[in-house]
Amino acid sequence: MPSPRIALLLPANWPLLLTASLVALFSLLPLGFILWITVDVGWETVKALVFRQRVADLLLNTALLEITTLPIGIVLCVTLAWLIERTRLPGAALWSWLMVTPLAVPAFVHSYAWIGLVPGMQGLWSAVLVSVLAYFPFLYLPIAATLRRLDPAMEDAAAALGLGPWRVFFRVVLPQLRLSILGGVMLVALHLLSEYGLFVMIRFDTFATAIVDVFQSAYNSPAANMLSGVLVLCCAAVLGLDLMLRGNERYARVGTGSIRPAERKRLGPWVIPALLLPALVTLLALGVPLYTLGRWLWLGGFAIWASPEVASSFIQSILLALAGGIIATLVAAPMAWISVRAPGRFQKVLETCHYYVGSLPGVVVALALVTITVRVALPLYQTFSTLIAAYILLFLPRAIVGLRASIAQAPVELERAAMSLGRSPGKAVWATTMRLAAPGAGASIALVSMGITNELTATLMLAPNGVETLATRFWSLTSEIDYVTAAPYALMMVVLSLPLTLIVQSQSRRTAGQ
Repeated sequence: MPSPRIALLLPANWPLLLTASLVALFSLLPLGFILWITVDVGWETVKALVFRQRVADLLLNTALLEITTLPIGIVLCVTLAWLIERTRLPGAALWSWLMVTPLAVPAFVHSYAWIGLVPGMQGLWSAVLVSVLAYFPFLYLPIAATLRRLDPAMEDAAAALGLGPWRVFFRVVLPQLRLSILGGVMLVALHLLSEYGLFVMIRFDTFATAIVDVFQSAYNSPAANMLSGVLVLCCAAVLGLDLMLRGNERYARVGTGSIRPAERKRLGPWVIPALLLPALVTLLALGVPLYTLGRWLWLGGFAIWASPEVASSFIQSILLALAGGIIATLVAAPMAWISVRAPGRFQKVLETCHYYVGSLPGVVVALALVTITVRVALPLYQTFSTLIAAYILLFLPRAIVGLRASIAQAPVELERAAMSLGRSPGKAVWATTMRLAAPGAGASIALVSMGITNELTATLMLAPNGVETLATRFWSLTSEIDYVTAAPYALMMVVLSLPLTLIVQSQSRRTAGQ
């Protein structure tokens, strides 16, 4: 404890600030690792490992994947969101849920399902198809949420000035979707940079697949570390481009009154073609995985469920997910509280450190922890503590988001009232804000736990010997082309991930007041 004189100079919430600062320093570990390795190997080695044909090929693959997948996803999701949210499409509520449900299927399970259906799938266009089907909900959700909240008064005014429906959409509605489109594009772009399992099965080389291949052939390889550095630069480029494209335009309405819901448009003779699009997307994004899983499960029968590895992997996945979810939420709590109760410049710096790590691929975080533990703390290599540390780094932003929203909804006056009744600040916060924020904490634990359940690369690289989760067990079996035995693990991952999709969809509609 600081002396009384020093304590007078410290802010009242200094313990939380200190804790949040330590977590921020910990979150900078992967970035510090990249800089350390770059200096350690020397400039000549960096040039030899980075400025070579292999890296150029990976950059070309990455660029082609991004510039092909993202425009297709934007057009698809804007069209789907408009049909479901702004027209009298039969079964619109059901289609809205079905457009989010593919999130419950891990990306590498999508790839597994398509390979099982079409064994010869490989290359760029196969990667684009599976990527769009796996990740389009990240684009659909923000676009649909924005369409629900848009005030149709501006559209009515444009129509009154003589603009036709198409011109109203492109000149009035589409510009207001800009932020939601950019937000979804950033999420998809970062996922494309970090995804490993999907592209390995499709046989499409990316930085993530190359890093894991090099790591598996030679631990602590300078080549893998340098590829990680290039991948981090690609992530930084995506984030920078997103900031540049967002601009400074205002999107909020200033005025009295409430926003009325938009009148849904009649489709008339176009109702059948309009129904075909969400039906086709559902068939490809959900029908194919469910059909493939059902076929493999049928072929395997009850025998594939009798294996002791099924129960063992399920239990280990649940334990790791719960432990990681609870610890990550506790670690995120100080930052979440400070961001709401004590905002300021220093708080923004700390919050940025907490959030940036969420944009890093799991393979980079895992490789950083592998190299650091091998060089500095060898007893921690391939231990549960290192694996949990990786989960905290990867899913820290998820934990903060849920906590911050709940703390913001807890009136600070309740804390002051409790302190006026003789409670200490800590007991006042615990008795009021923390209790009111409990549902948000539960949601944060669920979000982190679901992410951990489907995490593949970090678990593959860091899990202790003998520890196999649903994801790693599934991966080891598919690597042996044993698709039948892998089916139960894929199904359990899908079932465990379904609650996440329900939480995300419910939160989206609650935000829109529905």
